[in-house]
Amino acid sequence: METAIVAGGCFWCTEAVFRDVIGVAAVESGYIGGTVPNPDYRTVCTGTTGHAEAIRVTYDPSVIAYAEILDVFMGTHDPTQLNRQGNDVGTQYRSAIFPLGEGQRAEAAAAIARAGDDCGGKIVTTIEGPAEWYPAEDYHQDYWEGEGRRNPYCLAVIPPKLMKLRKSFANRVRG
Repeated sequence: METAIVAGGCFWCTEAVFRDVIGVAAVESGYIGGTVPNPDYRTVCTGTTGHAEAIRVTYDPSVIAYAEILDVFMGTHDPTQLNRQGNDVGTQYRSAIFPLGEGQRAEAAAAIARAGDDCGGKIVTTIEGPAEWYPAEDYHQDYWEGEGRRNPYCLAVIPPKLMKLRKSFANRVRG
């Protein structure tokens, strides 16, 4: 198994997308890229810690390549929005890739270039790190599968992302 870390706005939303991707074994919501040790949700939401809401994806590279993970990531959020996704505004909602080595860093640059070709080069996604990963509180994990299906915000934001996943990456979606 290998690991990918990406930030594309609300971690509830990106987590929900990647839970449906074939070859993904686990998805964990958390915080990365900031200056405060052991951040919590309330503090990160202030936008003062420098952390991004992110997900850590554990995947089987014999089933799905890191490049494909990044293509799904770039294709299911808006990588042209600086420090925001929809109504979520602030640096904690930035679009970023946190490579775990030079190979991933090169793949991240290639994924940004591919996405830029698709939208006229307007990508604002950054490549950051290395940085320490902090898991989010337990109540944020598997959020869509539990509380999220009763949360009006999630009901408005997540289903369109899942539809985009199914339309653009049909061969990568669990049945």
